[in-house]
Amino acid sequence: MNDEREELIRRISATQRGMGRLFAQNQSPLFDSNLTMRQLKVVMILSAGGSASGQELAAALGVGLGTVTGIVDRLVAQGLVSRHEDPNDRRVRRVRLTPAGTDLVEQINYTGLEHLRRVMSHLDTETLRALDKVSRAIRDVADKLDKK
Repeated sequence: MNDEREELIRRISATQRGMGRLFAQNQSPLFDSNLTMRQLKVVMILSAGGSASGQELAAALGVGLGTVTGIVDRLVAQGLVSRHEDPNDRRVRRVRLTPAGTDLVEQINYTGLEHLRRVMSHLDTETLRALDKVSRAIRDVADKLDKK
């Protein structure tokens, strides 16, 4: 990669990190939740996948099944997830978000999107068109890389 491309990637990455820090400051539902990082990861995994077994969660988190059991126990106590029998294998317990867990994820997402919309509302139309084009290009490449 040439020096200009490397420098552009570095600057864009730094800008993204800075925006991430600004947006994180406005994620009150996230900070009000008192979730640990691992608990948040479980909630996000379940939000993306619908449900997961303890083994699947352990693999995704890179921890043992005993650790996952404790994490899930605490999330159950907070009313954010529930355990259910796997319809295909009664020996397996699956974990999924409760309505309260789904609401929490939606509140976190909504807060972030509202902050982004507020920022974008101050951009001129030409800049928004350029941002739309660039965002779509990034998404297309991400989709292609994800399929490999």
